Amino acid sequence: MRFSLVLRFSILCILGLALSVPSNAQSRNPIYWDVHDSTRAHPPVVEPGPAPAEPQSPPSDATVLFGGETLDGWEHPDGSAASWVVENGYMQVKPGSGSIQTKEEFGSVQLHVEWMVPSSVEGEGQDRGNSGVFLMSNYEVQVLDSHENQTYADGQAAAIYGQYPPLVNAMRPQGEWQVYDIVFHRPHFDGNGTVITPATFTVYHNGVLVQDHVELTGPTAWKDRPPYEAHASELPIQLQDHDHPVRFRNIWLRELE
Repeated sequence: MRFSLVLRFSILCILGLALSVPSNAQSRNPIYWDVHDSTRAHPPVVEPGPAPAEPQSPPSDATVLFGGETLDGWEHPDGSAASWVVENGYMQVKPGSGSIQTKEEFGSVQLHVEWMVPSSVEGEGQDRGNSGVFLMSNYEVQVLDSHENQTYADGQAAAIYGQYPPLVNAMRPQGEWQVYDIVFHRPHFDGNGTVITPATFTVYHNGVLVQDHVELTGPTAWKDRPPYEAHASELPIQLQDHDHPVRFRNIWLRELE
């Protein structure tokens, strides 16, 4: 009887400690934070190493979405021809023309994207080198000039927008190529439209792990955290026009399902 009481007391103490001291996983969990909470800690800065001089060749089984020459595989969401600028092996956002998306649709993928913010520093916070990579048109990995530029933690470069700040800030200086390597697993829904498996992201920014298999609470959004709504198993990948001349090159993927 006495041993049982001691054991119960010990278990309660352990549970009390677990509840009173948030784990690292809890501190990163979106449910513990308001969207774009300005008090949320900013990730530490790390130096990722030099940028690649030239884009590396994709794997032999990759689907090349942009190889540096044309936007034939892209369109605006309304179905009109993509009107971004293509030159010198990259595409560049044409501010005010609207976002673009792949004509082909995808679900779970390994995605490689290289991008560059303007070399001239203009604006601050979200108004500097802003764009985004949207998986399935709904789930955004933020693109932003986060080199010596403070903004809300869940909106800086490599954040899962509005949900997860990156583990570290691995941003290179302005005018240098950045690299995202993304592993995305799509959400799954039952016959009633209820999510049974949430979407997940693993992201490397310039070779540095910045998102470690995080589970999304639903689509990403500005100043909102909407719930999941059932959607198709494959949807386009989008690149965002946020009125900044961000460049992209060497975009390819490997389908995981």
